[in-house]
Amino acid sequence: MRTLSEAHLSFLRSVAGDEWVSTKGADLDQHSRDQSFHEPQSAASVVWPASAQQVSAILQYANEQTIPVTPWGAGTSLEGNPIPAHGGIVLDMSRMDKILEVRAADFQVDVQPGLKSKDMNAVLAKQGLFFAPDPGANASIGGMVANNAAGTRTPGYGATKDNVMRLEVVLASGEVIRIGSRSAKTSSGYDLVHLFVGSEGTLGVVTEATLKLAPLPEKFSAVVAVFDSVADATRAVSTVMGSGLSPVALEFLDPSMVRELNTTGEFTLAEKPTLLMEFHSASEAGLKEELPLVQAICESEKCAAFQSVVGREGRDRLWRMRYQTYDVVVRNNPGISFLILDIAAPVSKYPELVTAARRAMETRGLRGYMVGHAGDGNLHPMIPYKPGDQASHELAEAANAEMVEAAIALGGTATGEHGVGIGKRRFMPLEHGNSLDVMRTIKNALDPNGILNPGKIL
Repeated sequence: MRTLSEAHLSFLRSVAGDEWVSTKGADLDQHSRDQSFHEPQSAASVVWPASAQQVSAILQYANEQTIPVTPWGAGTSLEGNPIPAHGGIVLDMSRMDKILEVRAADFQVDVQPGLKSKDMNAVLAKQGLFFAPDPGANASIGGMVANNAAGTRTPGYGATKDNVMRLEVVLASGEVIRIGSRSAKTSSGYDLVHLFVGSEGTLGVVTEATLKLAPLPEKFSAVVAVFDSVADATRAVSTVMGSGLSPVALEFLDPSMVRELNTTGEFTLAEKPTLLMEFHSASEAGLKEELPLVQAICESEKCAAFQSVVGREGRDRLWRMRYQTYDVVVRNNPGISFLILDIAAPVSKYPELVTAARRAMETRGLRGYMVGHAGDGNLHPMIPYKPGDQASHELAEAANAEMVEAAIALGGTATGEHGVGIGKRRFMPLEHGNSLDVMRTIKNALDPNGILNPGKIL
């Protein structure tokens, strides 16, 4: 549905206000694409609701009129998750951006979905707290919940799903429900929170979330471990994770990525497979006791060079390196775009996953790059292609499919943290088999008219 009638628009304006309903080309264009390679698709209207009551009224009306509704956070997703594939209404949640209550004694915060994660953490830091999942971008909380975002700190703190305690959700019918509990644990009823986390707005629209917080760490250490071979580096990942040590983050960079980082002039790294690690402790002494154990483990896996530093400055430099990877690659490859994959496998299978991904590119003559959240088995290959060149794009997509199929064959998944969106729908039958029918049953029960973010996941 690429256009709405004047009656439809009149109703939307009566709910949200004239200035918060738009059919302007610039607004539609802004909400037609995320940061993925998927083609833009325009909605008929963008609406900025200010409350759960407004969301409820809009969804009830859209459901009665069978108008598609696609929730929108910050637009930083990488699989076309918020692209309005069937047009209709884009529900931009950015006006609902408040911290409602901080309960520091319980390590909890109640927030609205349009709040940006980094902005929230800047406020929470004043009370010595933070929300741990870190997808890199300044994603909205609603978007993080919808995609079950994760990032670098997953080994230490878990993904978004591990840090959401309670949700307020508006269903397709307009009904508002509250699910979950502020209690640290509950065995009461079905786990509806985890049903909605990662559902990408296909089952309901989140209008409030209670998040679990962690105390800001007192002391940091950063480790850079260099290996002569990818096999040694990736094998060390499993060894470190199984050692009893507790890295908060453990990242993998392949030699081609290290080579690109060195072009910035800020880093002088050996152009070999590299692991980046971060550890937290309440005391500097604790870190200094732990680091020799980390070094011994890496050296047992043929580590060629090991550097460690204690303190915030060294830790910040480590992540400045990691977060520059995509921008550096794009800057150094003018005229080239990249498919950014998001495959994952059990940590013990990480060496095989990396090998399969590299083989998928090399056999097609593709010079790509690989980084990954190795501590949880997540890999992000970057597959190059020429924009506008159909043959080039098809070659990249073939490499993509081979990598995803390899991840699933290893007991892994088509997507570790980016979500299904548009790009991974075709792999769902392979990964889920006949349990996909159960997902369809749930979708049909909660959204019988199929208005919520249609064209995604299923």
